[in-house]
Amino acid sequence: MPPRLGVIIASTRPGRVGLPVANWIVAAAEAHGGFEVERIDLAEIRLPFLDEPKHPRLGEYEHEHTKAWSETIAACDVFAFVMPEYNYGVTAPLKNAFDLLHREWSHKAVAFVSYGGVSAGLRAASQMTQIVSALNMTVAGSLPIPFVRGLVEDGTLRPNEVMEQAAPALLDELARVEEGTRSLRPRAA
Repeated sequence: MPPRLGVIIASTRPGRVGLPVANWIVAAAEAHGGFEVERIDLAEIRLPFLDEPKHPRLGEYEHEHTKAWSETIAACDVFAFVMPEYNYGVTAPLKNAFDLLHREWSHKAVAFVSYGGVSAGLRAASQMTQIVSALNMTVAGSLPIPFVRGLVEDGTLRPNEVMEQAAPALLDELARVEEGTRSLRPRAA
């Protein structure tokens, strides 16, 4: 059974370009064939802001939305965060979604598909590198997309040649890193 790749869409804003970017990377991952792919849209999930009374490290969740989020993340072996940069940083919905849990993220591989203007979301990806390291996640790489709005037509991302070459290479590396981290994760009971 191939590893499960969770493609997490970090932007929840109306009119966001995260959805077309995510749809493109999901299609690339499906074409790659090395993963079972799940699209995870934070705009649809609508997680409340840090509302659990106990520290996530304990895993003693009281709210059904946190329990469901825990199951979703625990079921994934590897992640691709599709993320813009807001004010030089990570989006609040992504940070909140990450902070709600603890062990569910641990020892999993992650890649960043960042987008934006000239900076292509690289400062947010840099911040997420620091954040994911706290839970022993391994960064497999990133795919920055500058001037992304110019690549979206009628709600569909039209990748350029560089992106077409970069996506399979990133997915290959994500698969390789996932294989290396697999033995570090607790086995399911």
